[in-house]
Amino acid sequence: MGEPSVTERLSTPLLDTVTYPTDLRGFDIPQLKQVADELRSELIDAVSVTGGHLGAGLGVVELTVAIHHVFDTPSDRLIWDVGHQAYPHKILTGRRDRIRTLRQGGGLSGFTRRSESEYDPFGTAHSSTSISAALGFAVANKLKGQPGKAIAVIGDGAMSAGMAYEAMNNAGAAGNRLVVILNDNDMSIAPPVGALSAYLARMYSSRPFLELRDAVKQMARRTLGPNLKRTAKRAEEYVRTLATGGTLFEELGFYYVGPIDGHNLEHLIPVLENVRDAAEGPILVHVVTQKGKGYEHAEAAPDKYHAVQKFDVVTGGQVKGKAGPPSYTNVFAKALIDEARRDETIVAITAAMPSGTGLDKFEAEFPDRLFDVGIAEQHAVTFAAGLAAQGMRPFAAIYSTFLQRAYDQVVHDVAIQNLPVRFAIDRAGLVGADGATHAGSFDVAYLATLPNMVVMAAADEAELVHMVHTCAMHDSGPSAVRYPRGEGTGVPLPAVPIRLEIGKGRVVREGKTVAILSLGTRLTESLAAADDLEARGLSTTVADLRFAKPLDHDLIRKLAISHDVLVTIEEGAVGGFGAHVLTWLSDEGLTDNGPKVRTMRLPDIFQEHDGPAAQYVTAGLDAPAIVATVLEALRHNSVGVIEGARA
Repeated sequence: MGEPSVTERLSTPLLDTVTYPTDLRGFDIPQLKQVADELRSELIDAVSVTGGHLGAGLGVVELTVAIHHVFDTPSDRLIWDVGHQAYPHKILTGRRDRIRTLRQGGGLSGFTRRSESEYDPFGTAHSSTSISAALGFAVANKLKGQPGKAIAVIGDGAMSAGMAYEAMNNAGAAGNRLVVILNDNDMSIAPPVGALSAYLARMYSSRPFLELRDAVKQMARRTLGPNLKRTAKRAEEYVRTLATGGTLFEELGFYYVGPIDGHNLEHLIPVLENVRDAAEGPILVHVVTQKGKGYEHAEAAPDKYHAVQKFDVVTGGQVKGKAGPPSYTNVFAKALIDEARRDETIVAITAAMPSGTGLDKFEAEFPDRLFDVGIAEQHAVTFAAGLAAQGMRPFAAIYSTFLQRAYDQVVHDVAIQNLPVRFAIDRAGLVGADGATHAGSFDVAYLATLPNMVVMAAADEAELVHMVHTCAMHDSGPSAVRYPRGEGTGVPLPAVPIRLEIGKGRVVREGKTVAILSLGTRLTESLAAADDLEARGLSTTVADLRFAKPLDHDLIRKLAISHDVLVTIEEGAVGGFGAHVLTWLSDEGLTDNGPKVRTMRLPDIFQEHDGPAAQYVTAGLDAPAIVATVLEALRHNSVGVIEGARA
């Protein structure tokens, strides 16, 4: 039997009539409420099948319905910050029939994506980009004389990043074409909202009020002196701030409306209609929502249901695989806690990812030594540099893809000053269902190019423990250790960590004809490839280089002059470990009459989301691909004779 239809799963009679947002625009508020209820049920059911982000999407169901009902999307450009809350948006914009392919190979992205739909005008997956992008759309329309607004929906967490304020400071250029909706889902800015605040928001966003406000401002410019104009402006702000708390946004050039209940369509829709029709702008609408709204399990534990595995809708129980080795993230956290117990100068820094980096465990034991700076990676790195300059031993635990946001600070504030900041780089390499936006593809390339930087990559969880200890003990400059998402390989963890000699690798398996130089996670596949090559009569050495910088020149030289083929392999982009090995071999003249050298790395593409195993096959970084690379280099013929192999 085939997959049951949507209508067999759920009773969604009104939602079944909605394929695109135009289908919503003739509905009245009771009908829109029904659509929202059915949409929430559909979202819960779909994510229970695929896994993915749940809580954020549940919190914006009514807001999504209201925006598409009020605004003329896609002509009005709707940009969801981060994009993990956009599943309801996907369902309402022609993608409901594929919603159960979310984050699967060949399926829908877990974020917004330009190539996926005209209703996704801007791809998002990292935080705090929406206002800048929306400003670009709005100004372009203004300059071209085209109609259409740009709407940025940004969560309050994303407002901790400086980029959001940089964009808001420049937003006056957009005039009334820019609308920013602040989705405040944990009450971090506003007090609880109710009928009074809803009434005030509706009044303040209405055309008569805006026209009166503008007329008063024009009159004040003509009739009042500078001091009285400032006094009048402050008086207006003060009165409005008593009810709304919007002075900060007013100072940045926005007309502030709110806070309003983001789950009450009777309050939300009239305000959005007023904002749509406003002659003055830009406007910021402050909407208060509840993460996980409408699903009791997600309401009770919004952190647990932020991102989920497949789960049982009735019980909320998430489907868990068989117990396996500890994750690299947990191994790092435990290793850092052990180091902190021995050394009170060790502190940890995270950029709004305490649980994602494992530092919530560190915080439980050392609450005064963990600093969560919010979504502010630039600040995190320079803050760590200041700590290091004052004699502390800071570990900045940041995902590889997020550390990209702070590259100037890594160069200018850390590397040039040779400060001993320790970078713990989680999610290094491919990341499965999160896809290209979250893949840690570039950290070796962008770090190993820097003078003074030490770059390590853990081949397994035991190596990660040793490398955390090595970073802790390395005070003569900056260091970084990269490690992947997911579980370790199952090797025993060391009771006592070893301080590794900087720039020294290890030979794991001895051979004579082929040398495989592995950096990081591909060591297991390298050993499997060596077994295959040995079965073909090719004696194979496998080395774990451990360090992308500094390279183990002695080991590389020894292997280069004693083997016919030298293959480097890494889970990183071109320009990384293999490029550094090739450059050094060339500088030393070892490529003139030396081994046939091949570099294996991630392909020069932004790789699609898929299961991890499938991603490695696509990337050509599994054992069969290593064997094929070696045989190609040796021009292996059909009868298995190796041409040019040393005796």
